[in-house]
Amino acid sequence: MQYEIAIMISIQNLKVEFSSKPLFDNISYVINKKDKIALVGKNGAGKSTMLKIIAGLQQPTSGLVSKPADLTIGYLPQQMRLADETTLRAEVMKAFDHVKMLDEELTWLNQLLAERTDYESESYQKLIDEIGHKTDQLTLLRSDNCEAELEKTLIGLGFERTDFDRPTSEFSGGWRMRVEIAKLLLTRPDVLLLDEPTNHLDIDSIQWLETFLKNHSGAVVLVSHDRAFIDNVTSRTIEISLGKIYDYNVNYSHFVELRKERLEQQMRAYENQQKLIHDTEDFIERFRYKATKAVQVQSRIKQLEKIERIEVDQVDTSHLRLKFPPAPRSGDYPVIAEDVAKNYGDLQVFKGVTFTIKRGEKVAFVGKNGAGKSTLVKCIMNEIPFDGSLQIGHNVKIGYFAQNQAQLLDESITVYDTIDYVATGEMRTRINDLLGAFMFGGEESEKKVKVLSGGEKSRLAMMRLLLQPVNLLIMDEPTNHLDMRTKDILKSAIKDFDGTVIVVSHDRDFLDGLVEKVYEFGGGRVREHLCGIYEFLEHKKIATLAELERKEKPQSVAKGEVQDVKQSKLDYLEQKEQSRRLKQAQKRVATLESRINELESEIKEIEEKLSAGAAGDPDIYSRHARCSEELEATMQEWETASEELELINQQL
Repeated sequence: MQYEIAIMISIQNLKVEFSSKPLFDNISYVINKKDKIALVGKNGAGKSTMLKIIAGLQQPTSGLVSKPADLTIGYLPQQMRLADETTLRAEVMKAFDHVKMLDEELTWLNQLLAERTDYESESYQKLIDEIGHKTDQLTLLRSDNCEAELEKTLIGLGFERTDFDRPTSEFSGGWRMRVEIAKLLLTRPDVLLLDEPTNHLDIDSIQWLETFLKNHSGAVVLVSHDRAFIDNVTSRTIEISLGKIYDYNVNYSHFVELRKERLEQQMRAYENQQKLIHDTEDFIERFRYKATKAVQVQSRIKQLEKIERIEVDQVDTSHLRLKFPPAPRSGDYPVIAEDVAKNYGDLQVFKGVTFTIKRGEKVAFVGKNGAGKSTLVKCIMNEIPFDGSLQIGHNVKIGYFAQNQAQLLDESITVYDTIDYVATGEMRTRINDLLGAFMFGGEESEKKVKVLSGGEKSRLAMMRLLLQPVNLLIMDEPTNHLDMRTKDILKSAIKDFDGTVIVVSHDRDFLDGLVEKVYEFGGGRVREHLCGIYEFLEHKKIATLAELERKEKPQSVAKGEVQDVKQSKLDYLEQKEQSRRLKQAQKRVATLESRINELESEIKEIEEKLSAGAAGDPDIYSRHARCSEELEATMQEWETASEELELINQQL
């Protein structure tokens, strides 16, 4: 039976090639019943491809993936097509369709059993065993209250009870990804394959997901660049590096130490053997033609032939060297906010925001998605209008890394030209050195931006930030798409930076030891915490319990009574205006999403033509550039529209 099998999935001699270039070379390993595995490696190593192969969505060039016929696999890709025809509750209840199917299958088997009369036959006994097994399965599944599990999962992922009956079409793309995560978790598959599941989650939801995965009875294979998350969830680490895998039965942090030790030991053994080989070859060469040494020479030749050569594991030795230029001295207080407020029409994003950031401080903006973190950054950058006072200090020079910075790059030009177009003064003479330091040396600098991975585009966008000295760094989700090694290098560079830093991030490990002050966004307010990220999280758990006690009484009021209270506060005209704004916002988001889908399809069609050899068409590249530019602009407009829609729904 399935629950008696220790090895759930066996990967044997796996090989994958793209354009005759090997991505995996003869890889073998197994996934056991309760394994919690971190799949790690640099960007482009093949982590997502490995998950797709295990899920059965992609076929390897050669090799075999063996698994039981009745094994259930839940796969969460980084991007997916999202359903939006139902309410949130109805969509997530689809996760329990397998319970209904099992019930129907059991009914059919019992009918089949009632028609049988061959009571002594082997097939009759097998049928009874199958019915018994499926009855046990159904009893186990029904022991959980589906509604209670649904509610617990959705609230854990950040939804409110008032969201349950809202159409899923009202939610932004990030929140709809959470819907898919909820459905996947509630199906309780034997194996969970998760590709960057924290990309759309805030800190509270990440911590909830950690607890869920640690308690999950099946296997988990996890790709994530969030070190704290994978350290807390996993106990086995498989590294993919240059076509090979290295399998360690420890969490990621311990794996990093063991990998370093292994490479050091291997290198010492290799160097000792190389010295022996060199000395032996030197002896043979010196005495090859001396008759008195003929016996010794032949002995050394045989000795050399018998040596089993030690090979040093091929390691990616490219190294990103990131150092921000010295910060010009600014005034003592680079940012002073007094009673800052931001509205979208009648919607209040935040108000009463008052704080002072001193020169040299490194602070974090944290909070739920849609709480206004990026909005306040845009206010500081003077990109959008706001109420109140925001003073930027004397001689403050701002370096801004936006959340969509990588998407703003011109994809039609090369890496070299991207830097050449913005470099000035003496930096123009150091472009090649800078490109080499960011792992874009040699032929890499001639690549078109459009062929770069997400991590490579982020590195390129970061390079542009280094081309002129600044003393206030504002970085909005700078670690998105960066692998863990590059994140470590960026963190070290920011720590060494002698200017002032504001970081918007949900990555606890990245913020740990980097910031000494945390600004918490939520409920239309911004609260200052004079501590590091983990001290803030510990404090927040206590604060949250107190808030839950205060909220408990209103939540116990019947739904109809709550509606009556709301209606008593709003007159007919106000309700009508709210409804009108909601419909307008929904329509705008839907229109933009439709256009995004059209543009993505058109770009995909163009790229397929290019792959098929249509490069001779003189208009095809300009069409691709136009579509790409329009897609970027539409995506930005969609993000703003989605944020406004979320705020409208929060006010209702």
